[in-house]
Amino acid sequence: MNSPGPLFKRSGGDKSIPPSLLKRGLGGVGEIMKTQNILLNQKQLLRTGFVSLVGAGPGDPKLLTIRGREALENCDVVIYDRLVHEHILSFAKKAKLIYAGKRGGYAHSPSQSLIEKKIIQFARAGKQVVRLKGGDPFVFGRGGEEALTLAKLKIPFEIVPGVSSGYAVPAYAGIPVTHRGIASSVTFITAHEDPLKHGAKIDWKAISSLPGTLVLFMAMKTLQETVKQLIHLGKSPKTLVALIQEGTTERQKVIQGTLSTIVELSKQQKLKPPTLAVIGEVCGFGKKLAWFEKRPLTGKHILITRPKHQALELVNALEHSSARVTVLPTISIAPVQNQFQVKKTIQTLGFDDWVVFTSANGVSAFFDAMHQFGRDARSFGKSKIAAIGPRTLEELQAHGILADLIPKVFTTEGLLRAFEKSGVRGKKFLLLRTNIAPKFLMKELRRLGGIVREVVVYETKKPPHLKTQLIQLFKKERIDCVTFTSASTAANFYESLPKEKRLMVKAISIGPVTSRAIRAAGGRVAREAREATVKGLVRAIQDSVRIKVV
Repeated sequence: MNSPGPLFKRSGGDKSIPPSLLKRGLGGVGEIMKTQNILLNQKQLLRTGFVSLVGAGPGDPKLLTIRGREALENCDVVIYDRLVHEHILSFAKKAKLIYAGKRGGYAHSPSQSLIEKKIIQFARAGKQVVRLKGGDPFVFGRGGEEALTLAKLKIPFEIVPGVSSGYAVPAYAGIPVTHRGIASSVTFITAHEDPLKHGAKIDWKAISSLPGTLVLFMAMKTLQETVKQLIHLGKSPKTLVALIQEGTTERQKVIQGTLSTIVELSKQQKLKPPTLAVIGEVCGFGKKLAWFEKRPLTGKHILITRPKHQALELVNALEHSSARVTVLPTISIAPVQNQFQVKKTIQTLGFDDWVVFTSANGVSAFFDAMHQFGRDARSFGKSKIAAIGPRTLEELQAHGILADLIPKVFTTEGLLRAFEKSGVRGKKFLLLRTNIAPKFLMKELRRLGGIVREVVVYETKKPPHLKTQLIQLFKKERIDCVTFTSASTAANFYESLPKEKRLMVKAISIGPVTSRAIRAAGGRVAREAREATVKGLVRAIQDSVRIKVV
């Protein structure tokens, strides 16, 4: 909920009364009293805090609602459940994160009363609290219980519905829970309760006789007993069943069978919670409409080695192809510690024929330094600007600069060829780069008669503990591909990896310079992007899953 606006102020009289009401004289007293009450309520709201009961959706972070994201971006505390995707939590940049996940049979799972106490504690301390639940808070999410507690204590709250797993998970498996002529109704049930126990709360006899589709939440724990009871109560053993494990995520797994075969199939496939069961003839659409699992990178685990703040576009593109993505930066970007040379360069801008940026990081770092020293884009004067590729170009445009030159091939070799066409001899070039940039471009421009000065505007370093993190990751996870977007990401990665594992890595390179660095470090390039862009890299990854490492 948005915080109340500031109180109206006036030099004299009651400073909490809007000037428009003061002008009305005695006739406006009733409205003045009403306004004062509203403002007092706003003060109380600020003092008691506010709670948003937010549905995080079924697993895919892209299914979070806009209101849910707004609540996360503006809150102080997030109390979240086990099945909430980590990307959703990343929206809560200012908040304290408190895990409140429950797992059946685990003694250390927090009780519902303890969770509610935490919510109340933070709300009474004046905090904006998000209680974040998988799916929808009012569909087997115990959101109703928490809302009743808040209402009883007069703590203001809102309900932010989420996309429910009950229909979203089947949709990702190509199963419509209703379909004209086949199923005109759908019944949602939590299968957590043993249907064979005496005094079961669910009327399984009535359930077994219902037409339409039956969707069972938390289906695995009592699957065998549920199937046995449904058949016993008259459901045909040939009734179609689909089990969907970790639906809407990159780990989604679907198996199909009938009431008579599904238990054995689930054992063979070693299905585990969270799994949702769909029972009914609509399961027959699964194979025809299975769109999610047909995406090119379904089930593939991709490691991204570039810094997190630069990885979002690649992460989004890979997840759109149903890949599982892990970001583990093998480089870190930092400003130059000694800014003397950078300051001197800024003071003498405008005297070069070309100012050359070979990375988006260089653009960002240089403009940060310019602002620090009280300069802006006007300082470039009549100098022309060159950008090595689209990402560098985008960063320049964000600072109000349109590049005069961008090569057809987005590499230093491509940049050199573009300069050759425009003329190099006698021209002055200013290269703004990292501390570990190869000297190829500078040497070649000088060989062609250019007057070149190279200035380090940011530093590229290897993150601490990288070796330990990589060893642990490869020990715990199967990594299908590793992407490299620069020579430095590759060099640090292979330097931190045991030699016996280097040839086992399926490396995807953004371009020839990066490929050379991979091979020099003892690795093998599975695929090199034809175009040094995120799109080119994704295409190379998609191609790589169909070929062997060479």
